[in-house]
Amino acid sequence: MRKKFFDTAVKQERAVLVGVITANETEERAKEYLEELAFLVETAGAKTEKVFTQKLQKPDRATFVGSGRLEDIKAYVKAEEIDMVVFDDELTPSQLRNIENELQVKILDRNNLILDIFANRAQTAQAKTQVELAQLQYLLPRLTRLWTHLERQKGGIGMRGPGESQIETDRRLILNKITLLKDKLKQIDKQNETQRKNRHQLIRVALVGYTNVGKSTIMNMLSKSDVFAENKLFATLDTTVRKVVIENVPFLLSDTVGFIRKLPHDLVECFKSTLDEVREADILIHVVDVSHPSFEDHIRAVNDTLRELGALDKQTIMVFNKIDAYQPVQIHSEDEVHEMKLDDFKHSWMAKNNSPAIFISATERENIDEFRSLIYDMVKDIHTKRYPYDHLLY
Repeated sequence: MRKKFFDTAVKQERAVLVGVITANETEERAKEYLEELAFLVETAGAKTEKVFTQKLQKPDRATFVGSGRLEDIKAYVKAEEIDMVVFDDELTPSQLRNIENELQVKILDRNNLILDIFANRAQTAQAKTQVELAQLQYLLPRLTRLWTHLERQKGGIGMRGPGESQIETDRRLILNKITLLKDKLKQIDKQNETQRKNRHQLIRVALVGYTNVGKSTIMNMLSKSDVFAENKLFATLDTTVRKVVIENVPFLLSDTVGFIRKLPHDLVECFKSTLDEVREADILIHVVDVSHPSFEDHIRAVNDTLRELGALDKQTIMVFNKIDAYQPVQIHSEDEVHEMKLDDFKHSWMAKNNSPAIFISATERENIDEFRSLIYDMVKDIHTKRYPYDHLLY
């Protein structure tokens, strides 16, 4: 009798991306957002097959893109047997319901996709709790389109009112679970606060920046540790802290979750406790991927988040990373077009306004000695002022 062998490999899902170009946005900016969305889809493990865009004054209240464009998407999805359609902005519950009824495939918005990636990347109890809390907060207003199957525990007599609907039951269960998760996070935060107090005597330096700019690579290089790093968005969710010694000066270096444009508000709120390392740091190392065409937008997105955390005014080293991949940028003026090479950029207002700034390649180890020297000088300066009678370091 012949044995049957079954292919257990997971089929890669195929996705279609959808974005709206509003009156406040340029086509170029919308294209950048959709390219980032495609990277998010790839990070989640799917493949982008086609991108649909629609120009509107503002997203359609019922279908986000309008009924005509939705028909085009429906025809393509059906013809190509697409698995899911991903929208570049948050969908309202009614939009989600209408689109799902029309397309009859899995529908995700940008927030839902990011939450899914975070859920897949979370490793520690803290990260898993934060992600689960954000997912439930995202789910709660969308219960009208879902039939959730949460684990039910029998309550006492009188716990359910007469005629309670399934949605009301699910809403109560989710609210109870949200309360439990918030309590659990408070306990974890207390434990982390105790740990931070135990190491308060050392100067603390935190790596911050947009996602996928090379923070974990820099962490590995400076601390000679093995922090997970790869060319995908949100490779690191959990804050990693390592003791680093440059020459004779020790300090604590932390690697934090990367930021991104249009980051779900619930996720920012849930991960604020993780970003305590940023709030309590003495020095921030703001890492920028200088080879990315939208790195200026990335800087603004990171600064906006730092401002929200109350950490924008901290001493900061601006690190323009990936200079090995930098491509000259064409600058258009009224009369001419010229290229801005890396040397030109180093002397531009961008570099001068973000002083102290340094240009490095973490993977190629370019200008690393200068980078280490800059960190050493800043850490030593703080240590000297804080501990004027500590002669052990010098």
